[in-house]
Amino acid sequence: MVKLFGQTLSRREVAERSGMLSQFAGVRLMVLGDGVERGIRMLEFRTGSGLRFTALIDRALDIADCEFKGQAIGWHSPSGFRHPGLHEYEGEKGLAWARSFSGLLVTCGLDHILGPGEVPADEYNYPGKPSVTHSLHGRISTIPARLTGYGETWNGDECVLWAEGTVQQSAVFGEDLHLVRRIEADVGRNTIRIRDRVVNHGFARTPHMFFYHVNVGHPLLDEGSRYVAPIRDVVWAAHAGDAYERQGVGYCTLSGPRLGFREQVWQHEMAADSEGRVPVAIINDQLSLGFQVTTRKDQLPCAYEWQNFQAGQYALGIEPSTHHVLGDLAARERGEMIWLEHGEARAYDTEFRILDGAEEIAEAGAAIARIEAQPQEPYPEPSGKFADLRP
Repeated sequence: MVKLFGQTLSRREVAERSGMLSQFAGVRLMVLGDGVERGIRMLEFRTGSGLRFTALIDRALDIADCEFKGQAIGWHSPSGFRHPGLHEYEGEKGLAWARSFSGLLVTCGLDHILGPGEVPADEYNYPGKPSVTHSLHGRISTIPARLTGYGETWNGDECVLWAEGTVQQSAVFGEDLHLVRRIEADVGRNTIRIRDRVVNHGFARTPHMFFYHVNVGHPLLDEGSRYVAPIRDVVWAAHAGDAYERQGVGYCTLSGPRLGFREQVWQHEMAADSEGRVPVAIINDQLSLGFQVTTRKDQLPCAYEWQNFQAGQYALGIEPSTHHVLGDLAARERGEMIWLEHGEARAYDTEFRILDGAEEIAEAGAAIARIEAQPQEPYPEPSGKFADLRP
């Protein structure tokens, strides 16, 4: 049954109350028409519960807008949702990625994540290409998808909104990796499901790295909002040492916008529940609003927290990852790089859930605490213990 506007309705009863489901919910294809966003195809999802979000087809089917009952969840940066045709991948010594960085979900990979760098390319067996130069967080987020379908599907009295597409990151004398993405949301509910599959379509043994840059903004993010996670160990902090406490912002209780704030990044070692799931939430108790990201430990074993509290760029990132923050070369040296042979694939199953009201927030917080009680100290000393990720 579908829950809409305080009523529980069958498929027939929904149909009796409208000429089309789109009166309440649905998926709609649109094209953005102005500024740096001009020409981007976009799918708008409305579940009828107050949850609305958009997926940018021409930017890897990443999620751009996200709001609940008019309250923004997803972050909009000053760059806007820049058309991929304007992107300069190798610009600014690999940092031009930041000129196309915006939205609730920015996917990073498929063969590189984290900072710019140069790595060996022997696997491609091409003398003219002994190495590959990577920019920040890889190429995938600015590649258009081939949209293979979208719409709504009824299963009895339940209705699922969905979209599917394939994003190809491919080159002659290089990688040929395909990201096959499916996005789902149930009518009348507050959850987004993302099912990703990365496949090596080529015939060279190819490196694979992957993470989700999930970015929340105001009003969910505000002075006093909480980062809630089953943290077993604080492994690393980019600002550790003399600067660790200088800005007065710890990992768990979040700050309002600051002038001159320098980004802070942690890597946390997360515990998983009995089914292997890792839930992480941002909670605003003043608004009785929360947002929870749930991934699988066996798929994305590492987790970062990104704080960018600069005025005008105010955001917090939840970042589950296949690899440690040490980066590409370290993954190779430690034997932790994922290598995909022809036809081999990796799957990633992720859920975004709105926590609506104090009761849902309390239940989610208690469930996370049962998995692992997170440190109470806002500046826990990093252990430097990077778990062995070798298969």
